[in-house]
Amino acid sequence: MKTGDGIYIVAPNSQLWGGALTNFSRNPTRRVQIVLGIDYGDSIDLAIETAKKVVEAEPLGLKDPEPQFVVGEMADSSVNIFVRVWVNSPDYWTVFFNLNKALKEACDEAGISIPFPQRSIHIESGEPPK
Repeated sequence: MKTGDGIYIVAPNSQLWGGALTNFSRNPTRRVQIVLGIDYGDSIDLAIETAKKVVEAEPLGLKDPEPQFVVGEMADSSVNIFVRVWVNSPDYWTVFFNLNKALKEACDEAGISIPFPQRSIHIESGEPPK
């Protein structure tokens, strides 16, 4: 077997016989999913509208099935919007990389913050332990 990044894998039949194989090239189309994490203080509607404009501008994205823009989760540091676009299988990585770049640039332009994980540390004053 040859992976998408050019690595050959040899697997004994005994490992393949009872296991599942994932064939990424079997179907003519694949779905690209990008998780767009925005700050809790930012507008979800603005972020989704911004993402829609980016996806509409991507010429390799398919119109059918229709792209999806949903709030997928409320994570520790961000509200995560799932941007899902169907593409022809050979275009998967091109669209994935194009959308990541374009989404970041569009969010910057729209004033949408892409947060990073943060921790709050509370320091208590008092006697040091003996």
